[in-house]
Amino acid sequence: MVQSVLFVCLGNICRSPTAHGVMLALAERAGLPLRIDSAGTGAWHIGNPPDRRMQAAARAQGYDLSGLRARQFCEQDFADFDLILGMDRSNIANMERLRPAGNDTPLRLFLPYGGGAIEEVPDPYYEGGFDGVVTMIEEAAKGLLDQLQ
Repeated sequence: MVQSVLFVCLGNICRSPTAHGVMLALAERAGLPLRIDSAGTGAWHIGNPPDRRMQAAARAQGYDLSGLRARQFCEQDFADFDLILGMDRSNIANMERLRPAGNDTPLRLFLPYGGGAIEEVPDPYYEGGFDGVVTMIEEAAKGLLDQLQ
């Protein structure tokens, strides 16, 4: 049974904190006690809040990300979480390089839980599209929640 989920992207200021905030809100509404966190494979933004543009897009759809702070993914996360979800294949590859020998924690792409044709969450940091990314993440979080209940 999955009791803890970690969402991971590159810098932990756009996609993964949005997944963190959305999943936390949905799980609380459903009464599902989950430990949820997010991290980035890079160290550039450690300690910073989510990108202001992402916070605005999430807030517009009813999600508050303001209390979240970026941290870097580490080897210990494989032991601390039951399920680790990457936003894209590059995130998955970066995490696999840190996997301890013998560890079998599931490491999957997040977006397929939404049931759509796209498998990777696009990074809005440079390309924009924050509102669409929040919508994609919300759909995938609902799908994940359905599977976990």
